[in-house]
Amino acid sequence: MDLLLLLLVLFPLVSALPLMLPIKAFNCRHATWSYAVLSTLITFVISLVALAQFDFSAPGMQFTGAVRWIDAFGLTFGYGIDSISLWLVLLTTFLMPVIMLGSLSAVKVRVREFYFWLIVLETFMLGTFVATDIIFFYVCFELTLVPLYILIGVFGSDNRLRAAKIFFLYTFTGSMLTFAGVLYVAWFNTTLPVNFFPGAGAWSFDIQTLYLAAASMSPTEQGWVLGSLLAGFAVKVPLFPVHTWLPLAHTEAPTAGSVILAGVLLKLGTYGLLRFALPMCPEAVVTFAPYIGVFAVLGVLVTALICWVQTDVKKLIAYSSVSHLGFCVLGLFALDAGDTGAVGAVMYMINHGLSTGALFLCVGMIYERFHTRDMAKMSGLGRVIPVWASFTVFFVLASVGLPGLNGFIGEFLTLLGAFLSPSNVLGFEYAAIAGVGMIFAAIYLLYMVGKVIFGPLKVPDVHNDDDSHDLRDLNGREIITLLPLAAGCLVLGLFPHGVLTSLEAPVGRLTAAAKAAAELQTVYVDADQTPADDPRAAELRLVLDDRPLPAIENTLQQPPLKTAQQEAER
Repeated sequence: MDLLLLLLVLFPLVSALPLMLPIKAFNCRHATWSYAVLSTLITFVISLVALAQFDFSAPGMQFTGAVRWIDAFGLTFGYGIDSISLWLVLLTTFLMPVIMLGSLSAVKVRVREFYFWLIVLETFMLGTFVATDIIFFYVCFELTLVPLYILIGVFGSDNRLRAAKIFFLYTFTGSMLTFAGVLYVAWFNTTLPVNFFPGAGAWSFDIQTLYLAAASMSPTEQGWVLGSLLAGFAVKVPLFPVHTWLPLAHTEAPTAGSVILAGVLLKLGTYGLLRFALPMCPEAVVTFAPYIGVFAVLGVLVTALICWVQTDVKKLIAYSSVSHLGFCVLGLFALDAGDTGAVGAVMYMINHGLSTGALFLCVGMIYERFHTRDMAKMSGLGRVIPVWASFTVFFVLASVGLPGLNGFIGEFLTLLGAFLSPSNVLGFEYAAIAGVGMIFAAIYLLYMVGKVIFGPLKVPDVHNDDDSHDLRDLNGREIITLLPLAAGCLVLGLFPHGVLTSLEAPVGRLTAAAKAAAELQTVYVDADQTPADDPRAAELRLVLDDRPLPAIENTLQQPPLKTAQQEAER
């Protein structure tokens, strides 16, 4: 049993405990902050060790292990990572020290509690990404609600309690429906013959086993399971129209809460769709992908238009997250032959975490100075705080997808995936409409930049404690906070090939069954022959019933069948 991932997940939890002990040194705000920064830096170093030891040429999960819990129901805490999990783990551990660095001046009361819950939240986020057992995944997925609920409800703005309640009710209700669907799949596995596949005929919550069990269901059963998975993961993304909790949560959350919410927590929804919905419900995914694509495109367009009427900078960036993550969902359900859309969606998750997280940090820094986020009260700030203005412009350009920065490659690949998608799944229309939404996104973000940073100088009529306008530019700590994020945006924009290449194999394994189902629905020999009469369709059906994923990939690589008429003519 490999212990590296256990150390990675448990170290933040263990390191958070001293903050709740009566240690006098932690009565000093700077000492507590320094300890939190050091703790998250050590976790980041552990993740770098995992990166150094990871074999990108080997398929499947690595660093695997399991902690047995209740054998009678097949309950274990199984863990492991593939390259998808690895990059999201690195995103999490990279953002946490940055968030701690940016929180020194923002949090001045109940400091111990603040950093304690942030570090505990890191444990649960990491647990969701390394889980290979669905109960372990679900426990960590649900427990992320508790720290963020406290961070919003205790350390947020004036309307924080309402925001925390709405956030909790939305996400908890959806995830309970998801859990019901998972339990049904586990029960269905017990009804299968023992020799149907390894693990069949018994209670098991191993993710690989549940893939095989769920994909063995009828299309109707798969549809219900897909609906239950969407209930939890679509709310978490959030996908239009269940996105309404997010702008309020972002607006009322402290800066650190907004960064971690946009940077990592929203990715739990898209990660869940990729890790569970696509491989578990392949035939249902093909059936409902066009409808899911409609909601994704509506999310891109509608929230982009909503951004045009926003005056609160933080709320504008919050709505932009809904729009951007619509691209992720669109790419995930493209099911194109080369997995261009799904690979681009994973890349988009990483890039959105960097650029949008950085924008929330920039907004938090300006809020600390002027105590307002109202665009009507400030303009021309680039004249008085040029360093802050330079970082903000850079991250906005990354967010709108300027070529050479990280946002471009994800948007381009998700749109290309939708364009290359089979006609019975998505297609050109989805890509074209989403492309219009991308233009809208650029317009409202650039309008915000033009209003706040350029134009005539207008300083908010708000005073700080010494009754003078706080026109200080970024200090050294704030610059150090933003520099790693800027470097990440630049490196991933200029050199995305390594990450993209590493994602192809694991993403292909997760989408293989759904692509085979899409192929099954498009195999027609001629007008007089039904899919059941087609030998290739029969083979694909056998593949979907027996579930060997490599066989699915091999089947899709076979040359297309000739029609009966072509064979007769030959």
